[in-house]
Amino acid sequence: MPKALPKPPRHQAGPGDAVLVTGCSTGIGHAVAHGLHASGYEVIASARSPQDVQRLRTGGLRAVRIDLDDPALIRAGLEEALELTGGELYGLFNNGAYGQPGAVEDLSWEALEAQLRTNLLGWHELTRLVIPRMRARGRGRIIQNSSVLGLVAMPYRGAYNCSKFALEGLSDTLRLELHGTGIHVSLVEPGPIRSQFRANALRKFLQYIDTQASPHRANYEAMQRRLQTQGDAAPFTLPATAVLKPVLHALSSRRPRARYPVTVPTHAFAILRRLLSTRALDRLLRRASGDGAR
Repeated sequence: MPKALPKPPRHQAGPGDAVLVTGCSTGIGHAVAHGLHASGYEVIASARSPQDVQRLRTGGLRAVRIDLDDPALIRAGLEEALELTGGELYGLFNNGAYGQPGAVEDLSWEALEAQLRTNLLGWHELTRLVIPRMRARGRGRIIQNSSVLGLVAMPYRGAYNCSKFALEGLSDTLRLELHGTGIHVSLVEPGPIRSQFRANALRKFLQYIDTQASPHRANYEAMQRRLQTQGDAAPFTLPATAVLKPVLHALSSRRPRARYPVTVPTHAFAILRRLLSTRALDRLLRRASGDGAR
């Protein structure tokens, strides 16, 4: 297992230490935004709906509307965020995402395009717009919230696997290209985390997947039961606050890590994919496919 993260130094906030966090309506984004704020960072939280933006403001955060599906709203939200920070931005934590369940053969063009717009293309557009600001200052931190499913694939999660595998490759490339600029790129890789993830996945499943016409119909029935489960659906599930510590380390360390695995399953699969043959890993992943991993 990787070494435990050292306790990050107590951060002294300043005008150049602003961090923009996306997807803050619930779950990881909400927990990390509030945690960074409590740690002294100048946090700008963002959410898709105006109602969630207002709720974040009522909760004590400065917040802007960013809809990751809309390039115009990404630009407008970033400009509003920069107005709040005097034009400076030290960190970006890309987090807003959802999981589209369904067998690969049942994923329509529209379903896969929607998944990639939210989970990858919107993040890329925001990151691309932020980099010149960081480059001009010679410092910055870009932190991408990936997944254990950016390391290994599981059945009926093809769209989400696709988005996270692509995110890992894009982020690795970006890290290489930004070497020497003072801008560091890190990936956080959660496993099962308590959030609204399953509820959101069920909604998208019902929106896009025709279960009655699918040869996977029997498996879909079991999957729907898992998505409707109340409470933790997988062993080793952690609260959303578990992601805060790696984000703090990625922001404050002089040498931030390229990857921060979170939860036991993520640590385990990172090791097993190196040790096991493809055939053996496939068997394990088929057995583990009901664990609701993020």
